[in-house]
Amino acid sequence: MEQEIKFEKALEQLEKIVEDLEGGNLSLEDAMKKYEEGVKLSRLCSQKLGQAENRIEFLTRALNGKVDLEALVSASEGKESPERKKSKKAQKHPASPDGDLLLS
Repeated sequence: MEQEIKFEKALEQLEKIVEDLEGGNLSLEDAMKKYEEGVKLSRLCSQKLGQAENRIEFLTRALNGKVDLEALVSASEGKESPERKKSKKAQKHPASPDGDLLLS
């Protein structure tokens, strides 16, 4: 199994590949191999940046009170937060003609 490369290392390798390709001293076969490797590294870097952006956006929303971190941790552990349980109990079942509270 391939070991995961850190973003900084992948970016460093990508920069080296660009330098090699721009140098013009590679055979066509070597240039194609470098290009293919560069595309893979570029995708990896893009993916890691996207993950970092998502995490920053989530943390910003959490700091602004728009996301309940405790609820998220509980959900990731397969538990329900007390707030979620309360909201479920308070919901009226749409199929209930008398509006009785039903637990889902």
